[in-house]
Amino acid sequence: MGLFKQMKDMKQMVAAAPTMIDQAKAMQANTAQMQQAMVQQAVAAQQAAFATPATAGASAELTAPIAGVTVEQYVQVVKGIAAYNYDQSMLASVAAGFGIDSEAWQTAAAGFNARVSASPAFAKHFNTLYRAA
Repeated sequence: MGLFKQMKDMKQMVAAAPTMIDQAKAMQANTAQMQQAMVQQAVAAQQAAFATPATAGASAELTAPIAGVTVEQYVQVVKGIAAYNYDQSMLASVAAGFGIDSEAWQTAAAGFNARVSASPAFAKHFNTLYRAA
């Protein structure tokens, strides 16, 4: 009699398998949606932390052009080397593509790097522009 009961239980388990598989797939989909929602919340929180206006805290003196190069141009050049695998030696070439001569670029790069190092407000301003570009 035990053998027939085992066969009956096995038959019920096999019959229930498609439903259990569907439930597992639904749980997997729900988990993926929850993970996506958590990622979106984290991104939104990070964006809110950096949602201050780009010039907040960075004085006009800090955002003034250096050798005729604006901070926005500097950001474009720095971001432009991504196309060259972030090869620092390509900065002057990328700058030339934006109409900035080599001497002006060298002066501006040194000046803006000094500003980033010396001023947390300017560093935040630079970071905001870099992320937005």
